[in-house]
Amino acid sequence: MLIKLLMQLNLFDSPGHHKIHSNYKPSLGGVAILLGPIISLLLGLPFLQWVALKYFFISLLLMFFIGLRDDILALTPRQKLYSQFLPVILLVVLNQTTLNSTYGLLDLSQIPLPIAWALTIFTLIILTNAYNLIDGLDGLAGTIGVIVLATFGSWFYFEGNNSISLIALAFAGALLAFLFFNWQPSKIFMGDTGALMIGFLLSYLAIYFINENYRLPDGHPLKFQGSIATAVCVVIIPVFDTLRVIILRLRQGQSPFHADRNHLHHQFINIGFTHANAVLSIASINISMIVLAWLLRKQNDLLILGIVFAICLIINFGLKRAQQQSSNGTKNTIN
Repeated sequence: MLIKLLMQLNLFDSPGHHKIHSNYKPSLGGVAILLGPIISLLLGLPFLQWVALKYFFISLLLMFFIGLRDDILALTPRQKLYSQFLPVILLVVLNQTTLNSTYGLLDLSQIPLPIAWALTIFTLIILTNAYNLIDGLDGLAGTIGVIVLATFGSWFYFEGNNSISLIALAFAGALLAFLFFNWQPSKIFMGDTGALMIGFLLSYLAIYFINENYRLPDGHPLKFQGSIATAVCVVIIPVFDTLRVIILRLRQGQSPFHADRNHLHHQFINIGFTHANAVLSIASINISMIVLAWLLRKQNDLLILGIVFAICLIINFGLKRAQQQSSNGTKNTIN
């Protein structure tokens, strides 16, 4: 229904030099991604939980409308970034979603509240936009979203937090259904309407997980000794991709906001992968990192982060090497 409506309203995502698709396609898939979980949560989430989480839901809706505004009437990168501070600050200050400790990563006690707020706002902004940046390939953002939401949702379910689990799994179900229309060749994109909303949700769940996991007693079967490192492993694709792209842009003297074709999914396409194979390969990396976090659940943050950093360097080196070989092969064929 949404696809037909968008076609009639001529609301399309246009091709661009930094985009992979070459045809005009409907965007605003985030509208359907939101409506499904809202209906499910109205039926399944107790009213008291709606009240307890009211600031979270308000913040999520605000992020949704920021993405909607950008999809319909494009915002500049800075306008889009600055507008996100409203829902993020609302979540941090009124919902009291904060990173208030170093969680054993550093030998420090509880950090001051202003610093905790600033650190949490920075984390939410970075992760939200990191997820938005991977939405450049048919099915990629949806697949990574399903993996991350299903992982957090399952953990919260077995940990006993049914409300947060229900929210995560409801959105995972919506993204899974969305993939039927977004897999190559896609009929619709989620757009910033969906990507900012889901990215914001993933960021919230990552911070919520860090706090909840850290509070679990030692010896608990679901306890991860490295709270921060485990969360990084779960959301590794947007984190790895964004850090990699920002470093490349800064090295080239470009703005971090500069759009280009240096993202992780671009690299897989450049070495000859199809859209589907690129998505499945990137999803396999994400799943492998989650499995690694589980296998190393008794280890500390520094060890796990060191291993993850080394693996990311190896992947980056492998992609560069494969791309160079692919370019040399093409030149030799032409010659």
